[in-house]
Amino acid sequence: MPTIAANGIEIYYERRGEGPRLLFCNGSGATLATTSIMLDPYVARFDVLAHDQRGLGRTSIPPGPYEMADYAADAAALLDHVGWDSCRVVGVSFGGMVAQELAVTHPERVERLALVCTSPGGAFASYPLHELAALGEDQVLALRATLLDTRFTPEYLAEHESDRVLAEFATQRRTETVPDEVQRGMTAQLDARSRHDVVDRLGRIACPTLVASGRYDGIAPPGNGEAIATRVPDAQLRVYEGGHMFFAQDPAAMPDILEFLAS
Repeated sequence: MPTIAANGIEIYYERRGEGPRLLFCNGSGATLATTSIMLDPYVARFDVLAHDQRGLGRTSIPPGPYEMADYAADAAALLDHVGWDSCRVVGVSFGGMVAQELAVTHPERVERLALVCTSPGGAFASYPLHELAALGEDQVLALRATLLDTRFTPEYLAEHESDRVLAEFATQRRTETVPDEVQRGMTAQLDARSRHDVVDRLGRIACPTLVASGRYDGIAPPGNGEAIATRVPDAQLRVYEGGHMFFAQDPAAMPDILEFLAS
């Protein structure tokens, strides 16, 4: 099991594929074990480096609180470990926040940057997912559907089978008990996410950047993507037909993201 000791923790990582070097940063609560299939399109074209972020999966769950700078430092340490002075970077949702923090802190290490369904924080923050803990389970399940895609009302889903299947997959009720230590790591990640703010530092990003947003995203709406794109010197914004998982809804999205990163 490949791990590195860095920043006081053990970081689990995987490296797959051949081609240009690409760092993949995963979303909130996501681990390599639960989202491996998401990496497959990238692995087909790139030498992909991905890891379980601190507090999640097979990486250590250190005492909190965590800050976004910690997640960026972990990513930089991983690049050091594999000997990459620079690479292309793609970040999805929370991973996009980590990717932004990495790019403003170490702009010389990022060759091309794809920010997918994410936000810059501050006045353009993503939906505060940490507040869901105060709601009842039924409320959370109903809210998660419309956060995933603002069109996803019960009436809409009854008439759109493929979207209903996607919503059920993404918002399914947990039946397994999550160990307290695992929950602590997930909660600490959401806590760090709530303080993410790179708005005033986005001008430091020095590479071509693609900001990809879903038109109906209730977590990271297109306006948040626009806030990134207008502040990064060499950025373009593309809005796709779908919500927070538009890359699985709009057939044009993944080819565009892959082509941008490969350019």
